[in-house]
Amino acid sequence: MKTRLTQIVLVIVGLFNLATIYFLYLDLWHSSWILEGKCECGPMFLSFFIPVGVFLLLAVKKPSEHRSMIALAAWWHISHGSVMAIQTVEAWDHGIHRNFADVIVMLVIGVLLLALLPAKPQPVTPTVA
Repeated sequence: MKTRLTQIVLVIVGLFNLATIYFLYLDLWHSSWILEGKCECGPMFLSFFIPVGVFLLLAVKKPSEHRSMIALAAWWHISHGSVMAIQTVEAWDHGIHRNFADVIVMLVIGVLLLALLPAKPQPVTPTVA
């Protein structure tokens, strides 16, 4: 049951991360990263989501064999959500009203992936015949 739930979450999170390719395309195609945002970090930041999504989707078949990748994705989402939380608080301090929804989504994804992290595979001990 837990393996099946893990697989479902990996598909959802993998597709969610992979979907950022649309926003990356828009940023690059319209040069909004430099014309509007005046920061080259946006496209680079979005590009990190895409391979994470691909590798989470690759981990769906055998999650226990991809434990490190799932843990990396979990901690990446948690650290990203934490930085976004600090930025959101700072924005509010400067009178810019930013929504906390994206912070919550990132933290929930990270905690959920950690909670569903497959157990370490037990080493196979050879039997003496």
